[in-house]
Amino acid sequence: MTTIIPVILSGGSGSRLWPASRSAYPKQLLPMVGEQTMLQDTAGRVSAVAGCSDPIIVCNNAHRFMVAEQLHHLGMQPQIILEPEGRNTAPAVALAALLAARDAKDSLLLVMPADHVIANVDAFARAVVCGIDAARAGKLVTFGVVPESPHTGYGYIKASPDGDAAVPVEAFVEKPDLDTAKAYLVSGNYLWNSGMFLLPADAFLAELERFEPQMLQACRQSMDGAAKDLDFIRPDVDAFARSPSNSIDYAVMERTDKAMVVPLEAGWSDVGSWPSLHAARGSDADGNAINGDVITADCTDSLISAESRLVAAVGLHDHVVVETTDAVMVAPKSQAENVKVLVEKLKAAQRSEVIDHRQKYRPWGSFDALDHGEGFEVKRLIVKPGAQLALQTHERRSEHWIVVRGTARITCGDKEFDVNQNESTFIPMGQKHRIANPYAEPLEIIEVQTGDYLGEDDVVRY
Repeated sequence: MTTIIPVILSGGSGSRLWPASRSAYPKQLLPMVGEQTMLQDTAGRVSAVAGCSDPIIVCNNAHRFMVAEQLHHLGMQPQIILEPEGRNTAPAVALAALLAARDAKDSLLLVMPADHVIANVDAFARAVVCGIDAARAGKLVTFGVVPESPHTGYGYIKASPDGDAAVPVEAFVEKPDLDTAKAYLVSGNYLWNSGMFLLPADAFLAELERFEPQMLQACRQSMDGAAKDLDFIRPDVDAFARSPSNSIDYAVMERTDKAMVVPLEAGWSDVGSWPSLHAARGSDADGNAINGDVITADCTDSLISAESRLVAAVGLHDHVVVETTDAVMVAPKSQAENVKVLVEKLKAAQRSEVIDHRQKYRPWGSFDALDHGEGFEVKRLIVKPGAQLALQTHERRSEHWIVVRGTARITCGDKEFDVNQNESTFIPMGQKHRIANPYAEPLEIIEVQTGDYLGEDDVVRY
């Protein structure tokens, strides 16, 4: 049986979903719709497709530990390719196809963005099965979503549907105006372009060589020079930089004569904006999607989300209100697409809120800056079971640690000892120290730093 290798593209930043989505912690790594993150939902849904292997993930270096941890929580052992830089989807898929072709040239790549929502997983699995024979025959299969409305935010695929079968693509069409989108809906011959594909690795690479030889050469040289680093594959940076930047649609699918499309009716959404997330989450009797500690009066058709405190809203209609620990965003839904304008202004002002949340993630766990003032800062550290921080010193600050959950294995100077829940210890300025968690329970510590300088660069690691 032909092996199907899921290829999950996880390189986006999701700027239109700020302040929940940040460049260092984007929407695909967040539980935007259900209890699992969008990446986990994407990886998990392929279990409904027989013959699927563990996935290949293509992501950027900054997200590597979060991606690995989220997939390991699902019991998966993914191959994770770290894109040296964002060059759009065609080079990303090329890297994955080159990796897959090393092991099995006849493998099929099930290419999926990490940030889509699919409500009916069984319908999705049936659509994949409908495309397998065409893909085995060397066709490049895409999935076209049967439109539910005259949407102007999606590209379209023109085809003549024949039930659930794969049929030839007649044309790819750019995002239409409203009247054109209405005509597409009435005709029944146009499908939304989902950005998902079922591709024979060898046939895709052959078409890429035909249309974008420079891109394929750069990607091949980059993978030939790749380094293995823990769970990660690092393509050669200089070689990859020589690749043109292009989408898989423009580079291959719109130019090949091998494109076919399978109709997909599975409750699909690309969750590209707050209104689309509102639709994906579902609503109460007043049309509101509420998340967190929220109280409303006379509010309708609004999305209101609270992460860290009470949010109270009165008289809102068709609005989005999103609260996080360090930012609040309010907008009419009709203006929600312009959140990206706010993001650009934050970038221009060099505001850290566009990059990261207050809670910052590290390979060993995370820390959250709770409070700060002249000469002090308070943080909450969470250290994963089996993890430890680097052995280090600080020249201009001392640290007080109070264990509030679990047991910490502390190194301080030449001593090593355990600190239990409700106990504390003191780390003098200039003393070598380390926190480790060799136990099965997560470790939570409140850290109070005191000194004349508390910057993250006051550290010497050993």
